[in-house]
Amino acid sequence: MQIEGVSHATILTIISEIGPEGFKEFPTSKHFTSWMRLAPNNKKTGGKIISNKVPKGSNRLKIALRQAANSIGNLKDTHLANFFKKILYRKGRTAAVSATARKLAVIIWNMIVKQQPYNPPTQYLFLDQKRKMGLVKKIKKQIDKFEITGEELGIATS
Repeated sequence: MQIEGVSHATILTIISEIGPEGFKEFPTSKHFTSWMRLAPNNKKTGGKIISNKVPKGSNRLKIALRQAANSIGNLKDTHLANFFKKILYRKGRTAAVSATARKLAVIIWNMIVKQQPYNPPTQYLFLDQKRKMGLVKKIKKQIDKFEITGEELGIATS
């Protein structure tokens, strides 16, 4: 119940469908999400991705996680709601529900198999934000390496 958007009904569905011991059948969370048909099926040829759609097929567990993900989409200012809205803006609601359901499945798998409590990050960095942070570190490192001063860059320091 620590995960926002997950209700008693979702937990009962998880326990009735797979049980607490059933999670240990899957070596990784990727295997688990693939079994639930929440992971994209990447078809590649010559290094080029031809298709990456989520395969068809459904089970009660997938339906329950998608309903939980849909309710997360209606929340405000939570870690998973921010993730949902980012995907929603780029790819639409259907893709956002699927992506959030997959993220929920990974969180639940980690909680049960690895015995990790759910700790939502206080500040979630998306991939583009991580790249910016990495770029800033790289530039600072090069400035230090070449011993460039603020005056040489045209930056007024006071």
